[in-house]
Amino acid sequence: MSHKLLTDLRIPVVAAPMFLISGPEMVLAACKAGIIGAFPTPNARPIDVLDDWMRTITDGLAEARAADPDAVIGPWAANLMTHSTNTRLPEDLALVEKYQPPIVITALGSPKPVIEVVHSYGGIVLADVINLTLAKKAVAAGADGLACVSSGAGGHTGTLSPFAFVSAIREFFDGIIVLGGGIADGYGVAGAIAAGADLVYMGTRFIPTAESKAQPEYKQMLVDCTIDDIVVSSGITGTPASWLKPSLVAAGFDPDNLPTTPKRNYDSNRSLKNRNWVDTWASGQGVGAIKDVTSVAEVVDGLETEYRQSVARLTGRGHAAE
Repeated sequence: MSHKLLTDLRIPVVAAPMFLISGPEMVLAACKAGIIGAFPTPNARPIDVLDDWMRTITDGLAEARAADPDAVIGPWAANLMTHSTNTRLPEDLALVEKYQPPIVITALGSPKPVIEVVHSYGGIVLADVINLTLAKKAVAAGADGLACVSSGAGGHTGTLSPFAFVSAIREFFDGIIVLGGGIADGYGVAGAIAAGADLVYMGTRFIPTAESKAQPEYKQMLVDCTIDDIVVSSGITGTPASWLKPSLVAAGFDPDNLPTTPKRNYDSNRSLKNRNWVDTWASGQGVGAIKDVTSVAEVVDGLETEYRQSVARLTGRGHAAE
């Protein structure tokens, strides 16, 4: 693995930053469970709320480490929208400099605006990318790693196969690769690592947890739905995303005739009121792995068991071939 921050983990998983879902409760629970916890800064509005969230996370993790110095506690990550429409980016970046998250993930824009600040305190920058063109641009800009959002991802999604994507990137990049796209169990985590990734981005699996900010109806819908209940469309936010068909119907949309692509606007200074994407619910293709609503710690327990089983299976097959 490419960085010490990522070696002391229970399993190589990031509880992915999810719009309107991830907050300090989920980040703290994920880190205390031994994985990386992350949240998107636009979830915290206005800016004073972001200050409170970052303080809560840093204080909470410091207390956990002091209480049990031997515990496996993962680092936390802040996800910043670097799209040109986000007028709050300078304020977000000032708080990043203040609280120094070990990992900063950039999305919907170049990582370049954040690199100098994050590197100044020893943090690492991961750039969210969906194709080789964006991956090469992010590497050229100085990103330490790439969060490769592939086909099957929930929320904003890519179109490339996860395995083909990581293979193509490894031809020119030996830094950190986080791979996401329909991976929702420990078996998939092991497969991604075997294919060349360092970490797995897992979002949907953590939505139906006690620490999630999702509505109870959203959590239950994930339990009830399957991969056939997902539709990909750019008609809601302006960027292709994976949506649960029942939630689109409940919000008044026809899943077979969604609106034309609206103009993209990712300004964290905008109010969340009267935004159609607030009432539409996303899901990745791994939704079938969800059987009930539980806690983040219980999810990680299950993932670790599956991951260890898969690693043992791969190791056993390797010995058999010798």
